[in-house]
Amino acid sequence: MLHALLKILLLTCLLAPGWGHALQLAASRLWPSPDYTRITLEAAEPVAYKYFTLSNPERLVLDLEGVESGAALEMLAMQLTSEDPYIGAIRMGTNRPGMMRLVLDLKRPVKPSVFQLPPLGQYGHRLVIDLFSVQTADVAAAPPAATPVDAAQPAKPAEPQYTRLITVAIDAGHGGEDPGALGAKGSREKDITLALAKKLKQKIDAQENMHAVLIRDGDYFVPLAQRVVKARAVKADLFMSIHADAFVKPHARGSSVFALSENGATSAAARWLAKKENEADLVGGINIDVKDPFLKRTLIDLSQTATINDSLKLGHAVLKAVGGVNTLHKSQVEQAGFAVLKAPDIPSILIETAFISNPQEEKRLNDPGYQDELVDAIANGVKSYFDKHPLTAPSRLTRNP
Repeated sequence: MLHALLKILLLTCLLAPGWGHALQLAASRLWPSPDYTRITLEAAEPVAYKYFTLSNPERLVLDLEGVESGAALEMLAMQLTSEDPYIGAIRMGTNRPGMMRLVLDLKRPVKPSVFQLPPLGQYGHRLVIDLFSVQTADVAAAPPAATPVDAAQPAKPAEPQYTRLITVAIDAGHGGEDPGALGAKGSREKDITLALAKKLKQKIDAQENMHAVLIRDGDYFVPLAQRVVKARAVKADLFMSIHADAFVKPHARGSSVFALSENGATSAAARWLAKKENEADLVGGINIDVKDPFLKRTLIDLSQTATINDSLKLGHAVLKAVGGVNTLHKSQVEQAGFAVLKAPDIPSILIETAFISNPQEEKRLNDPGYQDELVDAIANGVKSYFDKHPLTAPSRLTRNP
């Protein structure tokens, strides 16, 4: 009888909060962005949690069961900067035995999304806290406004006073939790694509009839489908996703351009690459329990033959121009089911600028001079496309979302 009581007492102690084994975080990361701020807590096993919000002042409280203080958790507060759009301060401490409390002092009311991610690639178990604005701001900057007509001049309603700028959406692949491919010397695809995207924006903006919008302008993760939504929100006339892929063999080299396919991939390599790029959401992390009806309406019609034909023309013009700067991995525009190219009404291409897994190409991709040559070629390809296929519609402003 005494033996049985001892067993019950031992079991009760083990199950009680604070009596289980302590868990230290392996890493903590903070990713601020214009659309949301993300906190990622990584551990060797899933972290049990509860959270709630408080007002006056605004706070998010997160209780982490069995987590004890450590370097990774303490580093979280050190990553916060005053520029973070949502978090003013981060506080932490033991709330009760076996319970670590994390308090986020907020600059504004937020809509939190908290979810777990299983181990994947270089990451262990991750607890993700996304903070969204209660009133979501515009997802990207709108094109520059037209110059107003001088009130002293007679009005000419039948004739527009300016030519509409062509809006080009530039998507730097990967970002934040998702580093993309890694080079032999440690280069990260997400860094190279962002550098190229920023330079390409400068080149596009320098054209008198064009304006570029960056889908991602910093080191943070944007879900693939949301990249499409952001491009449509700014009424983009075309969409380009910039990448620098890796292959299992280091000798693979050259640039490639891809468009969406309705009927399967044009090659096994294109199919493999599309599958790999579409897994970005798994690496970067999205809350699969969140359903977005706007996104469903946006992407519901994928019978987009005309858009794909325009994408192929755009891709051919860019591929031809890039061929003057780098060896082409494929001489034709390839097609596959890339999720990021599924805007139903925007010509969209994915550019693999080079293989970051090739030591020579990795070195060139990090060279500012070569980056300039590459984005010059892409911009020239875009200009060539519009020279041959000028916009006929006066504006996309009347398009239904």
